[in-house]
Amino acid sequence: MCGIVGIVGSPNAASILLEGLKRLEYRGYDSAGLAIMGPDGQYVVKEKGKIVNLEAALNWDELKGTCGIGHTRWATHGPPNQINAHPHVSGKVALVHNGIIENHAALKIQLTNKGHEFESQTDTEVLAHLIDDFYDGDLVKAVQLALAVVEGAFGIAVTHLDEPDLVIGARRGSPLVVGVGEGVNYLASDVAAMMGHTRQVIYLDDGEMVTLRPEGVQTTTIDNKKITKAIEEITWDLDQIQKGGYEHFMLKEIFEQPQTIRDSFRGRILPESGDVKLGGIELTDWELRNIRRIIILACGTSWHAGLVGEYLLEEYAHIPVEVEYASEFRYRSPIIEPGTLCLVISQSGETIDTLEAMREAKRKGAKVLGITNVVGSTIARESECGVFIHAGPEIGVASTKAFTSQVTILALMAILFGRRTHLSADRGTQMLKELVKLPDLVQKVLDQSDAIKKIAEVYAGHKNCLYLGRGVNFPIALEGALKLKEISYIHAEGYPAAEMKHGPIALIDPDMPVVVIATKDGSYDKIVGNVQEVRARDGKIISIVTEGDTEIAALSDHVITIPETMNFWTPLLSVIPLQLLAYHIAVIRGEDVDQPRNLAKAVTVE
Repeated sequence: MCGIVGIVGSPNAASILLEGLKRLEYRGYDSAGLAIMGPDGQYVVKEKGKIVNLEAALNWDELKGTCGIGHTRWATHGPPNQINAHPHVSGKVALVHNGIIENHAALKIQLTNKGHEFESQTDTEVLAHLIDDFYDGDLVKAVQLALAVVEGAFGIAVTHLDEPDLVIGARRGSPLVVGVGEGVNYLASDVAAMMGHTRQVIYLDDGEMVTLRPEGVQTTTIDNKKITKAIEEITWDLDQIQKGGYEHFMLKEIFEQPQTIRDSFRGRILPESGDVKLGGIELTDWELRNIRRIIILACGTSWHAGLVGEYLLEEYAHIPVEVEYASEFRYRSPIIEPGTLCLVISQSGETIDTLEAMREAKRKGAKVLGITNVVGSTIARESECGVFIHAGPEIGVASTKAFTSQVTILALMAILFGRRTHLSADRGTQMLKELVKLPDLVQKVLDQSDAIKKIAEVYAGHKNCLYLGRGVNFPIALEGALKLKEISYIHAEGYPAAEMKHGPIALIDPDMPVVVIATKDGSYDKIVGNVQEVRARDGKIISIVTEGDTEIAALSDHVITIPETMNFWTPLLSVIPLQLLAYHIAVIRGEDVDQPRNLAKAVTVE
């Protein structure tokens, strides 16, 4: 959530900041602002709502400085309005902040007693005043003193009018990345903000601080110990964060899935031996054979991917698996036994609940393996080993391609672990042959987008929807319901189909559409019965069925087909029509599918 951009050394500072803020819109926000250190003073402008409002308010004749900071805010303390928007100013200090200052109330009382006056309801303004209070001509020192007394999480960028060629960044719990250029340097919460200007970056870790001047950058700890950080190169291209002719990023990313699934397994499968090679898993065969229990930690869509992984790992690796909400894991007393492996799943690699759950698991002695999409992210750096999903930048807030890439990686892991124990080479080879067919099968589902849009037109005006699935497709029912509620704001719930009779069946009526994932598998006859129960109560049925199905098709109001594949590979196909259905319904309702209200791409505060 929120976005930070900073720059020093460019005569086009304001326009580059604005461009960077636009590239961070996908993270979710409700106000935006920037501060420029100009020759005639400090120019600060901020507006409620979209960046287009901020852009309209700018007086470009005043934006002559070479140094500045910008921010997109997602409201925590105080409603989204112009006063609460960042940057916040105290005297000559300007500051933008991601995170939460937990002791801001006590600090505000102390500062008020010293004569400071506050305008906003935010915790961030307190930090700006605290830095101003410590300032005696050295901004670096003032920031370090202030951060020594604040409690909570932060990623900050700070400027001072008396030091107009300096931007300071610091992080504890909220990501920051430095962009290194020639005569100009950058700071941002996300690499996307700097693309097109530099590919050379430095990722800050917790407790670290950076000073940016036109002539270079210097990294230290917050308590002023010098450190040397490696400069890394960004390998993806600018066109990967552009729409490429699609109406929305979400639609583009849905249609990228044949390629992103292929990229997830490319170079990692050994079909001749029925085996898998995942270079980031630094575990010996002996260690793999001695995994006694797996705990999967994740939130949201990644949690649903973990549920699919539970079925895959237990089926093919015969290892007991528990899938935990990361947000709950560290607030109880989780039992970590010898032989426990924790799989930590996060698209951004910065999800604060997942990160803290990972740290708790490490403290208790678990081996930790990260599954993430973002090279250089905190989870990627702090996990003992891990696997990148290679989905490329995902700009739409509602995750699509990252989900299918996560499931693909979990499928590969199930084969890898299984081959170290009981899974035969022949069986592994068969599974991999079916897996490599999936990108083409996904494309066949995508080709039905126009037909799915027509179904969406029928149901876009409904207020509720029920999703049902069995076995490995139960998590897909959860994911389909989540997608619909995330972007269309229609209330939707996912259930195991058999649980319908234990409560939800009371809701079935002609105004309650029911989406049923009813592919051919061992529970097919059971789900036929569930469909009949819905039909008997005049519920409207949208069925996801295997090509050639006639029985459930005859009972359904609408049918979407997916190609036949192995039972445990079907989630990679059955989720696609649910993504498209949610997308088309939201567009028909006139909603902003890429930036749904109240949601953020990376949840970096608890």
